[in-house]
Amino acid sequence: MAIIIKTPAEIEKIRVASKLAAEFLDMITPHVKPGITTEELDKICHDYIVNVQHAIPSPLNYRGYPKSICTTINHQVCHGIPGPKKLKNGDILNIDITVNKDEYHGDTNRMFFVGKPSILAKRLVEVTKECLMLGIEVIKPGAHFGDIGAVIQKHAEKNHFSVVREYCGHGIGKEFHEEPSVLHFGTMGTGEMIQPGMVFTIEPMINTGKRHTKLLANNWTAVTKDHSLSAQWEHTILVTDDGHEILTEI
Repeated sequence: MAIIIKTPAEIEKIRVASKLAAEFLDMITPHVKPGITTEELDKICHDYIVNVQHAIPSPLNYRGYPKSICTTINHQVCHGIPGPKKLKNGDILNIDITVNKDEYHGDTNRMFFVGKPSILAKRLVEVTKECLMLGIEVIKPGAHFGDIGAVIQKHAEKNHFSVVREYCGHGIGKEFHEEPSVLHFGTMGTGEMIQPGMVFTIEPMINTGKRHTKLLANNWTAVTKDHSLSAQWEHTILVTDDGHEILTEI
């Protein structure tokens, strides 16, 4: 399946959905504190997206996923399902949201500190965000998708962290997940050439320990095999004629 080059009208719809997703993460920030459960966060998020933004939380019922957001804690890597467990001081939490507005999607996620993080957790979260931004910086027409993964991998490994390889970024638009698959590791100058009008996510998952993951019995939540901490940040990116635009940044 080919990468879809978006029309100006489609780009505008993705821009609207992406802005809503970014606003949502700002809205939920003050609620992330010790003692709240992730299913309480999910309820707040669902009600806000549906009743305030008049949009649809894309994850809900997507391939059977039971909630409106993903909440991924500590050694969980991605696709954590909100539940009754309370957040505690020192946890690191990723909230991942995709908003569907007028049939187009905007996808983003962000790391949160619950109370005071450990020095290692704080460093991991900071380096992971740096990996995301370095990956975004290389996006321009004529660059290659391998360039994105190469700079992310180099920065993570320079800081003695590892890059998860089982999960990747993706094209987005009228479909939640489209071509291409955007790897967070790789070699400069490899992969398909980046062109104006492409829209895709970059969402590196970086571990303090080894890169290997396993899937829990719920068939959604991935965790680090060695129980090391994992962090992730994500933006939806538009390729412009002379560079890029971060659609999920307010």
